[in-house]
Amino acid sequence: MENNNVAIVTGASRGIGREIAKSLAKRGIIVVANYNKSEKEALKLQEELKKEEIAIDIFKADISKKEECEKLIKYTENKYKKIDILINNAGIDKYQLIDEVKEEDWNEIINTNLYSAFCMCQGAVKNMIHNKKGCIINISSIWGIVGASQEILYSISKAGMDGLTKALAKEVGPSNIRVNSIAPGIINTEINNNLSNQEIDQIKEEIPLNKIRENTRYCKMCKLVN
Repeated sequence: MENNNVAIVTGASRGIGREIAKSLAKRGIIVVANYNKSEKEALKLQEELKKEEIAIDIFKADISKKEECEKLIKYTENKYKKIDILINNAGIDKYQLIDEVKEEDWNEIINTNLYSAFCMCQGAVKNMIHNKKGCIINISSIWGIVGASQEILYSISKAGMDGLTKALAKEVGPSNIRVNSIAPGIINTEINNNLSNQEIDQIKEEIPLNKIRENTRYCKMCKLVN
């Protein structure tokens, strides 16, 4: 399926981001898949799609830093001349009590999860406003709505992402740009590896279907970017 839309997906080498990048690429969308430390996984994704004769672009950037966000935006604009879709997916987590949180923990999680989304939006909307179209999807979390014990920084960052989504949607809607956030429940990805079997069972008891969704069955992004 041919499609000339250009999408940036942050945190695309693993987990949900990887599935989003694959899904978009298989629909013919030009994908710039961002990664930071997981170069091996990013190259593996690129090679996997290449076997299906699908090309995907990968770009290393630590998007917790504004200058790195700007490099990613500039790279995409210079190579493809536009940005139609932005998926802010990059995120990290730490399990700790509030009295264990240090300033460096705050900076790392808030910058990676929330500040990066703000900076990427700030860069991408300039191009989208110029072209009078665009779609931004922020991958939030149910913990941003209900909160999570021992994940206070993660919960704060995702609540902030929802606030960013609502405000930006009103600001750029008149320019034909859609901004939405998705708040998944727990999904079987690497970010949840620290959970014990007992903790997972407790979470399952709160889910009506009594099971955790598998990551490979997750992606529904294409329905939102059409």
